[in-house]
Amino acid sequence: MNMPENMTKKPGTLYLVPAPLDFGCDSQAPLERVMPQATLEVAASLSHWVCENAKSTRAYLKRIHATHPLCVPLQAMQLQELPHAVHKKGDHQGQFDARPLLQAALQGEHIGLVSEAGMPAIADPGSSVVRAAHDLGLPVVPLVGPISLLLALAASGLNGQNFAFVGYLPSTPAERNQRIRELESLALKTGQTQLFIETPYRNTALLDALMQTLQHNTRLATASGLTLDTATCHSDMAKNWKQRGWTLANSTPAVFAIGR
Repeated sequence: MNMPENMTKKPGTLYLVPAPLDFGCDSQAPLERVMPQATLEVAASLSHWVCENAKSTRAYLKRIHATHPLCVPLQAMQLQELPHAVHKKGDHQGQFDARPLLQAALQGEHIGLVSEAGMPAIADPGSSVVRAAHDLGLPVVPLVGPISLLLALAASGLNGQNFAFVGYLPSTPAERNQRIRELESLALKTGQTQLFIETPYRNTALLDALMQTLQHNTRLATASGLTLDTATCHSDMAKNWKQRGWTLANSTPAVFAIGR
C-alpha cells in the first residue's frame, strides 16, 4: 500500500537563527564581523520563518542577501509572526501552543526561528516554538551567533559558574528598589551573579536606582552596545561608579549584572 505523500517526507529542521545585537541602534555592525559564515549560509537557504516581527526579519534577510543570496526572493519568504500576547507576556511558561506555526516542517520544509536581536528564546520569545518542535519530533538545531547575556557576563568579571537571568525589573521606583535589594541579597549570600535588562530609554533610570540602592561594596557591571564599535563594558564596586563618572546611553541596549 502506498503511503500518503505527507507521511513519507522527511520532516524539516527548526533552526534557531541568531540576529545581530544592533536592532534599534544608531549604527549597524557588518554581518561578516559578528555572524559566522555558516550561520548566514543556513539563514540564506531558508524560505520559511517564525519571527518576532516580520518587518525587522525582512530587514535582516535583506542584510544577509547582500553577501549570501537568498534562496527565494524576499517577497516570497513565508514569515509567520508570534502573537502579540507572546511578546507582552512571554512564552517561556508553556501557555502558548506553537505547533500550528510548524506545519510546513511536517511537510519537509526547514524553518528558521528568529528574534529581533541575539538568540531566539534567550531573553526573547521563541521557547514555545522550540517546545513545539520537540513535541512534533522535529530536529532542533541552534546556530552560532551573538548572545548579549553571555557576552556581558564574560566581560563583567563576576561569577560565571553560577548566574541567573531575571529578565526585567519593575518599572515603578518603589517596586524596582525592592527588587534590587532582593537580587543583591541573593547575590551576596550565594555568590550567584544576577543578570537583568531594561527596555529602551530606561537605562539611566535603572542605573540611578542601582546607585541609590546597592551597598557600597556590591559589584555592578554593565555592557552596552555589544558588538558595535561604540560598545562599552564597565565593572566596579558601586561606591566607585560615581567617582569614575560612568554613564549609559539611554537608547542603546544594555545588560546589567550585580554580584560580589
